Amino acid sequence: MDRIRITGGRPLRGCVHVSGAKNAVLPALAASLLTDAEIRLDRVPAVRDVETMLRVLGHLGVDTERQAGAGVTLRARSLTDCEAPWDLVRTMRASILILGPLVARHGRARVSRPGGCAIGERPVDFHVEALRALGAQVSQEHGYLEARSDGLRGAAFTFERVSVTGTENALMAACLARGETVLGNCAREPEVTDLAQLLIGMGARIEGLGTATLRITGVESLHGTRHVIPPDRIEAGTLIVAGALAGEDVEVEGCRPADLQALLERLRYCGVPLTATDSAVLVRRPSVLGAGGVTTAPHPGFATDLQAQFMVLMTQARGASVIRETIFENRFMHVQELRRMGARIRVEGHDALVEGPTDLSGAPVTATDLRASASLVLAGLVAAGETIVHRVYHLDRGYERLDDKLRLLGASIERLGS
Repeated sequence: MDRIRITGGRPLRGCVHVSGAKNAVLPALAASLLTDAEIRLDRVPAVRDVETMLRVLGHLGVDTERQAGAGVTLRARSLTDCEAPWDLVRTMRASILILGPLVARHGRARVSRPGGCAIGERPVDFHVEALRALGAQVSQEHGYLEARSDGLRGAAFTFERVSVTGTENALMAACLARGETVLGNCAREPEVTDLAQLLIGMGARIEGLGTATLRITGVESLHGTRHVIPPDRIEAGTLIVAGALAGEDVEVEGCRPADLQALLERLRYCGVPLTATDSAVLVRRPSVLGAGGVTTAPHPGFATDLQAQFMVLMTQARGASVIRETIFENRFMHVQELRRMGARIRVEGHDALVEGPTDLSGAPVTATDLRASASLVLAGLVAAGETIVHRVYHLDRGYERLDDKLRLLGASIERLGS
């Protein structure tokens, strides 16, 4: 099992390019199940979750092919199976996204309840309720969700709580439902909008992009298209925080700063010098970093996927910062590892109180989930001595060569084999 070794204290400088978004490409891959025509996706990141999804689609009978560069073509001419077994989906939450497309086009789907990061309860109830509203019969037994339908029908459905994958699943299913579907309290994340744009490129009729209400007029069939995956805003945010921690003019290019306003505003509040253009952010470490709390919230609020990285930054800030997590109840598991490096952090319920500045010291640490692993790498950049991050397969699920990109900026970081 790979590990990553970081020797802290090296300044970062230079330019680094952001890869395609993991959280956008996974629903895009699932959308290929909605048509028998070819779908071409560009800027597909080489991360473990993408490979897992491609294996799931291949198991179902989808022809998948990697193209030169970062392209992938998919064609679901005829499926050989409508079941995604546990051994394929146990490591990835996003496998639930095949449920809606399968039942919409093929009338049946059987999907193992998915795995992924153990960061808290992420119920599938929203997916089930939305599909039932569209006329599907959904049951749950023996660890599987099974959905059947002889033809979905448009309906009005409002999500009890904002759910990104729930919105994406219902959106894909509604594209082939008879009549009009109105989805309320939808997730407004950029990845949801990107999925809608892909579906429109395939011939879907969708209104309300970027809002909490989506209107979908069902069509009889969808056709092929070519689509470019947007830049990964979480990777971009992680690299920007790295620049705020140790940067001497770090440019994060190929990103969309408009999708990162909550993070950028908080960094400016804390005194981080940064300049944003339409597609890049230039950032460097401030001479004095001020404390600043955040409360995670659905987009356009502060992303829960950037909470752990921001917490590392606040260990270097002058004063006390309160970080409140409102999305997942177990998303402070990185705190114990940061404490081993010398961080002064106290957790009280949904709040973490961070006192700084703290001189972190290198230590062996263990990644507990995807974003926690990134936070430990960032902590290693500013810790004295050597930090070894174990279980970095979590990191590889969602970041494309993060260690290589940080090395390009001047970090002393290397991957160690088992």
